[in-house]
Amino acid sequence: MAEIIDTRTDPEEAFARGCEALARGVPVAIPTETVYGLAADATDPRAIARIYEMKGRPRFNPLICHMADLAMAERHAVFDPLSRTLAEAFWPGPLTLVLPVRPDSDIHPLARAGLDTVGIRVPTGFASRLLAAFGRPLAAPSANTSGRISPTTAAHVAADFGGKLELVLDAGPARVGLESTILKVEGGTVRLLRPGGLDAGEIERVAGRPVERPERAGAAIVAPGMLASHYAPGAPVRLEAEDVRPGEALIRFGGRPLPGEDKAALVLDLSPSGDLAEAAANLFGYMKRADAAGAAAIAFSPVPATGLGEAINDRLQRAAAPRPGAAERAS
Repeated sequence: MAEIIDTRTDPEEAFARGCEALARGVPVAIPTETVYGLAADATDPRAIARIYEMKGRPRFNPLICHMADLAMAERHAVFDPLSRTLAEAFWPGPLTLVLPVRPDSDIHPLARAGLDTVGIRVPTGFASRLLAAFGRPLAAPSANTSGRISPTTAAHVAADFGGKLELVLDAGPARVGLESTILKVEGGTVRLLRPGGLDAGEIERVAGRPVERPERAGAAIVAPGMLASHYAPGAPVRLEAEDVRPGEALIRFGGRPLPGEDKAALVLDLSPSGDLAEAAANLFGYMKRADAAGAAAIAFSPVPATGLGEAINDRLQRAAAPRPGAAERAS
């Protein structure tokens, strides 16, 4: 199993061991406010290749590159005025901007899936300090096997990767619990590529214009999280449930019981009080608990699509989408 170092009780050891492993080209699981990331030097093609190999991730799916601050980001990407405004308003935080890569950037094309753009984020907390200490950008997708539920605790990471991973840096449960919101500014239009932990309404307030939501079907993969099937548990997922079938696990919202839940394998409530931020923080952890219960399926009651509910519903729709091997697992 991976070694786990608690960043809260032994921060100096965590910094030293994390930087040493990253310098050797070894991916390290790091905590961020969104989810745990599988981080490696974004300038080292061998380290980036190890991320793809460990996750089983398609290499046409680009990786978000994490920066210590806006100054580091400016050394690797070209900012238009609106993108800079958004960065200044929301960094550090759960926002990724897809920007033209600078010709002199040493971010390796493998991290960008060969695109002439790069997705950039500045995280908060320990990850930001680690980036400053390491001195180079880190490519860091979620620290889980590709397509499966994203990890919000160090234990989730260790259980998924086991002995394939050398080091996990543990800062406790992720505060936001959903991946970052991904935006791309084109010709003054703000395009939402992936809803996430930053409410689109807040983006519209700062940008002074509406956020455009492109059609998902057939969209080119220019950012992480755009695959139709993603964030999936092993069990089938049933959405908009108004009842519970025998043997299903139920994940409900708002404290509203459903008929048949007395025969459920497990009942969890994302937020009994109807708080969408609490629901977002609990989503992936509850999906993992429901999957581990051995239920025949996981039923989700409706979640409002407003505010952070937009990102929650996006993750649920992708978790429920048909995926390779699903029929075999269900049989």
